[in-house]
Amino acid sequence: MNWYPWLNQPYRHIISQHQAGRAHHALLIQAIDGMGDDALVWGVSRWLMCQQRDGLKSCGLCHGCQLMQAQTHPDWYRLEAEKGKSTLGIDAVRQVTEKLYHFAQQGGAKVVWLPDAAQLSESAANALLKTLEEPPANSWFFLSSREPSRLLATLRSRCMALSLTLPDEAQSLQWLSRQMSQDEAALQAALRLSAGAPAAALQLLEPARWQARQTLCNALPDALRQDILQLLPALNSEDVAARISWLLALLVDALKWQQGATRWLSNPDRQDVVALLADTFSSRALDESAREWMQCREQLIHVAAVNRELLLTDRLLNWADKRKPGVVA
Repeated sequence: MNWYPWLNQPYRHIISQHQAGRAHHALLIQAIDGMGDDALVWGVSRWLMCQQRDGLKSCGLCHGCQLMQAQTHPDWYRLEAEKGKSTLGIDAVRQVTEKLYHFAQQGGAKVVWLPDAAQLSESAANALLKTLEEPPANSWFFLSSREPSRLLATLRSRCMALSLTLPDEAQSLQWLSRQMSQDEAALQAALRLSAGAPAAALQLLEPARWQARQTLCNALPDALRQDILQLLPALNSEDVAARISWLLALLVDALKWQQGATRWLSNPDRQDVVALLADTFSSRALDESAREWMQCREQLIHVAAVNRELLLTDRLLNWADKRKPGVVA
């Protein structure tokens, strides 16, 4: 699993708490996608399972470390919804928590990790809550969440909160430049489109994904000046939510452009498209367009069996009506 430099400080903090005997048994980690909370939990888990720790590091040689490296440690549990399901049920939680009350198979720590605590059903969350209220000895819980406010308040109250803060943009750009050869404007755009999370930006810069974003940007000028439906192939894809997010970022940038706030563009590498949008739509039309595209994205994500192509076509045709008079060739 990849390790990221911005995890060094939170890792040292967690381990030092354990070394001082002040570690909380349940840690609720808030982090956006691409911040590496999974790597942080994995690193701390390896230290907890290590039988010959070397300060802040696990030895990598003992039987506990070997089992962790092989991902077969019998006292390390990952709790998440089954493939194809979005909810983690009470039975899975009970199966794991019952095992925690038995002696550890390797005689050391027992660790439970929930990569997405929001998957917990209400009954599963309440079952976990009972274990957190009276945790078995030497048992440690790590709960990752993008939005902790969506979790049960009682569950949050039994955990120690840890928020992974975004690294400085200059540091993130420096790290990205070492991972991938791209011009600075593209690196900055990928980082800002990823809400400042460097690992997410690196994923966005993967050739196929970055080309999809470029295709969308390239299709916009002709679509706005001629036939708006030329944009449909660039949007109609399995990752349509991400593509609409790219379009939304361009719309917000166009508002910034109109206000002279070009320093804060999320798409500094495609100022040509941003300027065109700013010329094509009024400020009010840009604001309305952004709201309507957000609503469209929510429908595509949450409405079952929605006709994606039909919904996108309707949205594009309505969007075309918001253009200023005289911009269509």
